[in-house]
Amino acid sequence: MTLNLSIHPDILDAIRRALAEDVGTGDVTTNSIVPPEATMRGRIVAKQEGVVAGLDVAHAVYRMVDERVVFTTDVAEGARVARGQTLALVSGPARALLTAERVALNFLGRMSGIATFTRRFVDAVAGTRAVILDTRKTAPGLRMVDKLAVRRGGGRNHRIGLYDMVLIKDNHIDFAGSLRAAVERARAHAPHLEIEVEARSLADVREALDLGVQRIMLDNMSLDAMAEAVHLVAGRARLEASGNVSLETVRRIAETGVDDISIGALTHSAPVFDVSFEYLASDAAPAAPDVTGGHL
Repeated sequence: MTLNLSIHPDILDAIRRALAEDVGTGDVTTNSIVPPEATMRGRIVAKQEGVVAGLDVAHAVYRMVDERVVFTTDVAEGARVARGQTLALVSGPARALLTAERVALNFLGRMSGIATFTRRFVDAVAGTRAVILDTRKTAPGLRMVDKLAVRRGGGRNHRIGLYDMVLIKDNHIDFAGSLRAAVERARAHAPHLEIEVEARSLADVREALDLGVQRIMLDNMSLDAMAEAVHLVAGRARLEASGNVSLETVRRIAETGVDDISIGALTHSAPVFDVSFEYLASDAAPAAPDVTGGHL
């Protein structure tokens, strides 16, 4: 079966797990009511205003259930959509459409919710230099799904996991005995990776600069301290504001001149976007129920 090769393998794995979880040994309701040969048409509808993300993932869900499903849309990823707007038309074997419906909508609703929430932060800092970043506070097993949704909402991804960047936080520093010791150990172990250090004070910022650290996280600092850190660093390292960021505070944080603002809430607190699947028509003749069960 050929699926969209642009979809990350981790996302395809997540789809397989979700279908296995939901369908199990078969969709007993659909298989008892819908004849195997029946076809059907329906549409996916936005039930609210927002930013759409994950149409290709929803398409992959349907295709994984039955590759004969036809999924068409004129809506671009990351586009703003209106309440009541049709996001996609779906047609094909009726059993496949009904069986795949909830999993497809779960992915689409989660991703569009994250994208919509992210766009609100991005819009809030428009005109400043600040970039909105996500964190590792993603749903277990859905990291690539959540981070893709952030990008489609206009944000950017921070590190993907513990393996692609060194981020020395307060517990690492305390364990090592000093910021310098932690940096030196990390640099010796992974000289090829970028290093970021969590700074709890302006003294930490100065020490990180002296050590040639490329990125400095300003953890829960006041606006005045962040502005002073921007002046102190003067472009010699990338500054990231982190901690207690909300839609009410993000603009003031951005105006201090920091380069990045990381927000865990993008992925752990975004409301799910409301979408639904609506039946349009079917080509089904009355038939005796199939008692053999279904399969993926």
